[in-house]
Amino acid sequence: MAGYDDRDGKIWMDGTLADWRDANVHILTHALHYASSVFEGERAYNGKIFKSRQHSERLHYSAGQLDFEIPFTVDEIEAAKADVLKANGLTDAYVRAVAWRGAGPDMGVASAGNPVRLAIAAWEWGAYYGDAKMKGAKLDISKWKRPSPETIPCHAKAAGLYMICTLSKHAAEAKGCSDAMMFDYRGYVAEATGANIFFVKDGEVHTPKPDCFLNGLTRQTVIGMLEERQVKVHERHIMPEELESFQQCWLTGTAAEVTPVGQIGDYNFEVGELTRGIAQDYEQLVRV
Repeated sequence: MAGYDDRDGKIWMDGTLADWRDANVHILTHALHYASSVFEGERAYNGKIFKSRQHSERLHYSAGQLDFEIPFTVDEIEAAKADVLKANGLTDAYVRAVAWRGAGPDMGVASAGNPVRLAIAAWEWGAYYGDAKMKGAKLDISKWKRPSPETIPCHAKAAGLYMICTLSKHAAEAKGCSDAMMFDYRGYVAEATGANIFFVKDGEVHTPKPDCFLNGLTRQTVIGMLEERQVKVHERHIMPEELESFQQCWLTGTAAEVTPVGQIGDYNFEVGELTRGIAQDYEQLVRV
C-alpha cells in the first residue's frame, strides 16, 4: 500500500490546492522540532462533515492555547474543507485539518516570528478498529498517564500531547490489542489513546470527567443521545478497581465513532443492547 506521502489528489495548503505529492514543508519547520501544532480529525458522511463548524472552532481554540493565531477564519476553513472534498471526489471521508508554526527566522524554542501555516487533507478511511464494532475491541492498560492540567494545555487538540498515546498504542499492538486505556495523573480512569470511554452498570452509564483530557465532540454527542433515551449518565472520577463491576464498555471519537470494547486488561465486557443501540443510533445520526 502506498504511503500517505505518495497518493493522487489535492491537499489545501495556505489558501490554495496543491498536488498531494507536492504538499511539503521545510525540514526546519518549527512544529517538527517543538510540537507547535494543533489539528482536527473529522469525518464526512454523504458529502457532509459531521459537526464541521465545531471542529473548525476547536482548531482555533487549540491554536490559542498554544499561543498562536490561525490566519484563516472559521468560515474560510469551512470553505476550504468543502473544496478539498470536491477536489478529491470524496463524499465519505476522513478530513484532517492541521495548523502549525512553520519555518521562519526563529529556530529556538521561542518562535513568535515564524509564520503560522494551515493545511487540510481528506482520504477514505474505514473502521478505525477493524472488526471491533462486531466483537468488541481488546485494550491494554497503558503505563503512561494523562498529565496534570498544570503541565500541559490539556483541552487543546495539540500534536505534542499524543506522544504518550503513540507509545501506549505501540505497546498495546505488540500485545495483540487494538488500543490502550490510560489512567490520569491521579490514578483515575481517563481515556483511550485517541478516544473517550464509557461504561455501563445496571442500565446506567459512567464516563470519566474530562478535567485533564479532551472532551471529545463525539463524546458530547453520545451523552446527548443517552439523555434523549433517558439513560442516566454519571460524569465522574472512576477508580481502577471499579472496572470489574462494569458490564459494558465502548469508545467514542471521530475516527473510532462508537466502538464496543470486549476486554481491558483482565476485565471483560459484553457487547450489550445499550452499546449496540448507541452505535446504531450514532451511525444514523451522522448520515442525516
